[in-house]
Amino acid sequence: MPIVSKTRRQTDYNLFPPSVPIVIDNGASYFRIGWAGETEPRVVFRNIVQRPRHKATGETVTIVGDQGPAMMKFFDCTRSGPRSAFDSNVVYQFEIMEYILDFAFDRLGASGSAIDHPILITECVGNPVYSRSKMAELLFETYGVPSVAFGVDAVFSYKYNQRHGKCQKDGIVICPGFTTTHTIPFVDGEPVYKGSCRTNIGGYHVTDYLKQLLSLKYPFHSSIFTWEKAEELKLEHCYIAPDYVSEARKFQEGTKEAEEKTRYWQLPWIPPPIEVPPSEEEIARKAAIREKQGQRLREMAEAKRSSKINEMENELHSLHFLVKQLDQVEEDDIPSFLSDTGSGVQARAGVYCLEGDTGASKSKGEPKDETDEFEENNDSNEKYPLINVRTICLRLSSENPEFYLEEMRAQYKEVLERVEQKKRLKTNGSNTNGNQKSGNVGRGERLSAAKRERMRLLTTAAFDRGKGEDTFGAKDEDWQLYKLMSKDHDEDDERPDSDEAELARLSSRLQEIDPTFELKAEGEPGQASGEAPRVRPLTEEDYKIVIGVEIQVVGGEANELDTDDRWVQPCPGLKERLECGIRMIRPCGSTINVVQAKDPVLDAWRGASAFAADLNFLGNAFTKKDYYEKGEEWLRRYQIGYNTL
Repeated sequence: MPIVSKTRRQTDYNLFPPSVPIVIDNGASYFRIGWAGETEPRVVFRNIVQRPRHKATGETVTIVGDQGPAMMKFFDCTRSGPRSAFDSNVVYQFEIMEYILDFAFDRLGASGSAIDHPILITECVGNPVYSRSKMAELLFETYGVPSVAFGVDAVFSYKYNQRHGKCQKDGIVICPGFTTTHTIPFVDGEPVYKGSCRTNIGGYHVTDYLKQLLSLKYPFHSSIFTWEKAEELKLEHCYIAPDYVSEARKFQEGTKEAEEKTRYWQLPWIPPPIEVPPSEEEIARKAAIREKQGQRLREMAEAKRSSKINEMENELHSLHFLVKQLDQVEEDDIPSFLSDTGSGVQARAGVYCLEGDTGASKSKGEPKDETDEFEENNDSNEKYPLINVRTICLRLSSENPEFYLEEMRAQYKEVLERVEQKKRLKTNGSNTNGNQKSGNVGRGERLSAAKRERMRLLTTAAFDRGKGEDTFGAKDEDWQLYKLMSKDHDEDDERPDSDEAELARLSSRLQEIDPTFELKAEGEPGQASGEAPRVRPLTEEDYKIVIGVEIQVVGGEANELDTDDRWVQPCPGLKERLECGIRMIRPCGSTINVVQAKDPVLDAWRGASAFAADLNFLGNAFTKKDYYEKGEEWLRRYQIGYNTL
């Protein structure tokens, strides 16, 4: 199960005398603080800091550790993510470290301006002297502690397990941490730091890799796979295989053992609504509604048609009456008569009369005269003299349709290649050998031929007029030349392409005569231009997360003897994996004893607590006076003796 933070403020701080040290396990993942001599730390929280803004007041607040969603919903965390004071396993952000120490001492119950208790704080193997110096300076100057001691967390864990009979004096400690993994040899109960080594792989990288694998496997649920969720899945379900190849083969073959080890995580899924086909009564009801609406539309159309016919008949009668009046008027008096009556010219009256008569006859459905029909046919023949060209073409293609179709296809392919070649020239310039990638096309290579020629002419003109100096553009005639060139070449660029028109004609023709012809989209020869990409709808199976073989964790190599594992959570299979790896490099028949720490999470703090409770602890600590008098070189060589454990 994941580690539970304990951040409740303690109330018995004043009950401890100043001689009782405070023990701090400053890990890259979790921070633990408590009193020397106790078996459990008083305060435990994530070693991170956030500074979001309050949504209501806009005030920036400092939040240390991991808080629940019920509290974080009041803050805007989009611009301030979790920050750590560590770079790998070394403290380098002491401003953040000060926030963490403030919170830790406050939760422990300290209320004064100074901490009057000695401090024992853990560090990594080979901690740089700069980090150690800044930490000591922070504790002395900011919190006023009387003395400080530094110790290695893995060594405290080993000595604590040695004290309880889990391991011997000689051995090797393998300490997988949050961001790094350390290996420390022990001889006669003392660590040999010169023989230790570090690998920059830890639990953080395993969790992050698991998160990436799940996001790639289920891309439509990537927002669900947060780092915290991947950490929870790793701690609850992941294990280390003694032989990764054989374990992966089991999952590939789908054996019963692999099925038992597979974990399923069902996400909330709401099935899409199923469309129920309408019943016969519903279909009949909708048909009756449509028929009623159609009848209403027909009645409206008939009423509108009748009204239009009446208007046309009235106009026709008025025009006939006007024509009869014009017959009784002298020819010279016709214009004045028309202007007095408000009508148009005589020609307009005749045209209206003819159109009104014909329109009214058509509206009433009266049959046409033979003369009118003959005139309409003559007009259509005169207006469309090439109406029989399509028939002639069809007659020619029907003589050898296969040859005609092949010829059309060849023409289409040839024109298509020319159009694509022109587009490549316009995009990539003169580099048409196919070796140039689209990602490396520069600005000059994207210019068309006309624009490149324009730039060449402008460069030549500038060099000739400026006599080698960059003075082109200082005079008005220079800009007149530029406008002239730009206008000429723009007209060339905007001229319609005959090949594209021919390609459109051939495509339309092939679609008519060839049922197997498919129009290809630009740049996508395998997809039709009108076909949109299809997206498969998500089903219930897509919301079932299957976790099987997702990750490979390789155990460290140990030379000999005992090992102590201190990961964030005991990982199943690590001991067996180490035994397999060590047996491969050791002589046949060698004794191999791989043991796991009693409590990989808290053994380091418990060992430090037991060490600080010893009466000789103050002899291993140094004061503020020692820090400033002995200098940095002494602090680099400073080491505590662990034989008291």
